[in-house]
Amino acid sequence: MPTLGWLKNRKREHARSLLKRGYALTPSASASGSAASGLAGSSPAFAGHAVIPLVIVLVLGGCAGRPESVLKPVPVASDASQVNMLVFTTRKPADDPGLLYSGDRGTAISVNNVVVSIPPERNRKVGEVQWPSRVPPNPEHDFAVLKADKVPTEAEALRWFNATRNKKRQAVIFVHGFNNTYSDAVFRFAQIIHDSGTDASPILFTWPSRGSVFDYLYDKESTTYSRRALEDLILQAAKNPNVGDVTIISHSMGTWLTMEALRGVAMRTGTVPSKVNNVILASPDIDVDVFRRQLIEMGTKRPHFTIFTSNKDKALSVSRWLSGGVNRVGGMSQADLQPLAGDLKALGITAIDTSSVDSHDPLGHTAFADSPEIIRNLGKNIAGQSMEGGQTTLGDRVGLVAIGTANLAGSAARTVVTAPMAVISSDARQSLKQEFSSGQKPLIDGKIAY
Repeated sequence: MPTLGWLKNRKREHARSLLKRGYALTPSASASGSAASGLAGSSPAFAGHAVIPLVIVLVLGGCAGRPESVLKPVPVASDASQVNMLVFTTRKPADDPGLLYSGDRGTAISVNNVVVSIPPERNRKVGEVQWPSRVPPNPEHDFAVLKADKVPTEAEALRWFNATRNKKRQAVIFVHGFNNTYSDAVFRFAQIIHDSGTDASPILFTWPSRGSVFDYLYDKESTTYSRRALEDLILQAAKNPNVGDVTIISHSMGTWLTMEALRGVAMRTGTVPSKVNNVILASPDIDVDVFRRQLIEMGTKRPHFTIFTSNKDKALSVSRWLSGGVNRVGGMSQADLQPLAGDLKALGITAIDTSSVDSHDPLGHTAFADSPEIIRNLGKNIAGQSMEGGQTTLGDRVGLVAIGTANLAGSAARTVVTAPMAVISSDARQSLKQEFSSGQKPLIDGKIAY
């Protein structure tokens, strides 16, 4: 009987053989996902076959040789920064204290208080996670863990929040994406909190990803497995009188989990809690048709959504191929977003096209976190400021739009993004209200609107 390790080695050998046979990313394959070619360009099957080996090689190359057992606490460095977070997980506990949790599914929600040390500014660049090259990590140059204690009671969790909360009593929940270990998620969230400059209380929700490029389908099922747990976390945060505001940031496959959890919360309680004011979806790995249904089924009262997209995201190109060639929300450019105007204009969704932004990630999948300009603006967004504020804005450089409009920058953009209902007619408002109502639709001409 072949072992799991043998199967993974065979997959790696197959990927390398495909690359040697010429299945590399070509300009024509790259263009197939662009606005210029649209859905009628090169076939998704061809594009997917072209991109997959490149993605595998880049991911395996980026992870080669790095130690994984890096979460065992070390002494603090005198001039290092710290991020003090609460971590909720549906993962199975690991026997190795340097891992804490595995990629397998647990039978309970586990809670830990993790404190991460960030190297001094002189030894790092904004947007980068300095993964330890050896164990134990060196806090002077590496991300390191100073504390990883279990949180045994709700009272302990409340004490943590009261000790970390800002004047606005803000909490920010992060939901990571595909191919993330527990330590990947912890270090990435610590980097986001530190580099964004936010002082909101950081809460990480990490679900059972195996941290392997070969386990996409397992990871997708794990998000479904974890949906109820994230719903409960959102409800607990929103119902807590000590919490004044909740922002949710999610990435990649984690955006699907976030949207499903918000939909589930709305179906359980009748609406998304009013404290959940802001939801940021970075590189959302969501079928555009499914995304529309998720929005509708949340009901009429929804948070504000900010979406980071890029038509140069190679990881989403693979996801599109795996999903039958249907566009992913995060893989769209400004031009691609225009056909959604009729459905989404009234929702006030801010879409930021990061296709032109340089990313440290060779897959172009993490620009929201590793671009210095974007991560700093993300901090402003968490604080309640508009992403497009100011005359010379991020929108001037990366394509800030409100869905259904184009090239919005400056005061005109602020009008449409923050008050979309003011720029459409009363008839259009009524039509959109009916379209996005969660109530039952009438049967007309043999059809029921869906």
